[in-house]
Amino acid sequence: MSGKKVFIKTYGCQMNVYDSERMAEALAASGYEATGEADDADLVVLNTCHIREKATEKIYSELGRYKKRKAERPDFRIAVAGCVAQAEGEEIVRRQPLVDVVVGPQAYHRLPELLRRGGVQTNTDFPVNDKFAELPERAAGNRSVSSFLTVQEGCDKFCTFCVVPYTRGAETSRPVTQVESEALRLVGRGAREIVLLGQNVNAYHGTGPDGECWSLARLIRALARIEGLQRIRFTTSHPRDMSADLIEALGSCHKLMPYLHLPAQSGSDKILKAMNRRHTAEDYLRVIGRIRKARPDILISGDFIVGFPGETDADFADTLELVRKVHYGQAYSFRYSPRPGTPAAERPQVSPETAAERLDELQSLLRSQQREVQWRMVGRTVPVLFEKPGRRPGQLVGKSEYLHSVHCSAADELIGESVPVRIIRAEPNSLLGELA
Repeated sequence: MSGKKVFIKTYGCQMNVYDSERMAEALAASGYEATGEADDADLVVLNTCHIREKATEKIYSELGRYKKRKAERPDFRIAVAGCVAQAEGEEIVRRQPLVDVVVGPQAYHRLPELLRRGGVQTNTDFPVNDKFAELPERAAGNRSVSSFLTVQEGCDKFCTFCVVPYTRGAETSRPVTQVESEALRLVGRGAREIVLLGQNVNAYHGTGPDGECWSLARLIRALARIEGLQRIRFTTSHPRDMSADLIEALGSCHKLMPYLHLPAQSGSDKILKAMNRRHTAEDYLRVIGRIRKARPDILISGDFIVGFPGETDADFADTLELVRKVHYGQAYSFRYSPRPGTPAAERPQVSPETAAERLDELQSLLRSQQREVQWRMVGRTVPVLFEKPGRRPGQLVGKSEYLHSVHCSAADELIGESVPVRIIRAEPNSLLGELA
């Protein structure tokens, strides 16, 4: 198998980015070298996302691109991984026979084995064994200043719009020692920032070396002791799981960055109930108040869905009001799209035209808030962790503590360093700075 190349195309969330990295490492141990060009690959892996509308059709469209090559090269192989693979299973092979392997997000550690077996292989099981324990250790190469580290998977919340409980399974948390070992290896190969990932990361409840159940806050404090690790972030969180110790950690742990992604989804109590979010708008605002009391400079990010079944103009107005009260530094907003198999998909739908109008209005408000936050950064000197060269010669790009992308004239030697930068201009999606 030596000399074969694999191209992995990643769709969707940060957890899929992490999963793709781990798949690449598992395949490297079986002789596959990663390539950034699909045309060079002996194996193409599509690591899929099932959150948005038409995700499945996008995958079939992508698969169609490889039909000619499959006919010309019988040894060329295709694997579909991730949440669409979990949701569709053998239907993918039935609809697109050129696919060799279908593997779900809890079984991708078996991808090399499935390829070795030959023929068409499908594995969408939720295995009893810990997949992370069966994956190879993180590779020494592939240095990255900022690295993802999955600590929690699955969700028990069962929001009525969401497929995650069905594609990722119940909430599970990795043992503390396993997380610490991976973090040490990441820092050893150059990571200065680690982003802890989970579908509901603040519900983390991993077993500690003392046999006790550790919270996310306790895990963060342990990771903060790693020499060479400068920054810690975590995403994505649920408002109901913002515990007192985690809020306290945001205020007292200096390696934990002043940025929090905390989805609200709606500002209407009626819609929140229909979504099965199990919190009210007031509950959400109360949590935000406690967080800002602990860390006054924190930047809040969020998620919103508009046009959810049953949403009226009054419900949408409640969402706009919540956005005005919180004042987000960044947020993601989407028009509701029914996901097959979820309860909300069976309910009477808001017209696409109404949903589109509401989305435009919400995004306009969110953009204005984001611009205001970025304008307030002008004139400030902030530490920027440089990650990579910029688009222009002599330019580097990095992240501020608030996750703003900052570009600045600087020497390549500063990649991996946290450097004071004075912000001189705010641009639509980034900041321009100069070395202080």
